Amino acid sequence: MAKYEACIIVISAAIEHKIKVLEVYKNFALVIYQLKGEWEIRDPKLINYRKLVLKLIKEFDDITFCYLPRDENQMADALATLASMIKVNKQEDVKPIRMSIYETPAHCYDIEEDEEKDDHPWYHDILQYVKNREYPDQASENDKRMLRRLAIDYVLDGEILYKRRKDQVLLR
Repeated sequence: MAKYEACIIVISAAIEHKIKVLEVYKNFALVIYQLKGEWEIRDPKLINYRKLVLKLIKEFDDITFCYLPRDENQMADALATLASMIKVNKQEDVKPIRMSIYETPAHCYDIEEDEEKDDHPWYHDILQYVKNREYPDQASENDKRMLRRLAIDYVLDGEILYKRRKDQVLLR
């Protein structure tokens, strides 16, 4: 129902702004294909939602419904994030957002080669603590506390370190 409600809100807003040509993109295939009439509606609660949408779309000269898979929906996610960050006064005109796509990274962090390399795996400190109750050199009290907290979830079987999930399943 919420998926239909979102569609109704968008369509109603477009009608309110006197938009006559509209393309509706959703990442929920069920709603799109039901609105297009390609899939039947089995849930009786959704029938009235579809009827309302079909009534509202009569206000448009042209309206299309398009299914957009979630992995192709990055732009909508970015716009939704931006929209949630902005407070808009209804009396003010909203300025358009200009976007550019750059082929090269805008920020790059270069790691110096002469820095000390650590050839240990990421779990080395946890392994040493579980095995020998040893802390890493130069570990602060906060680091030691964090290591003890992390180590609670790990079990050592021979030389193999396992992480114990909440359901007691061991992960290697």
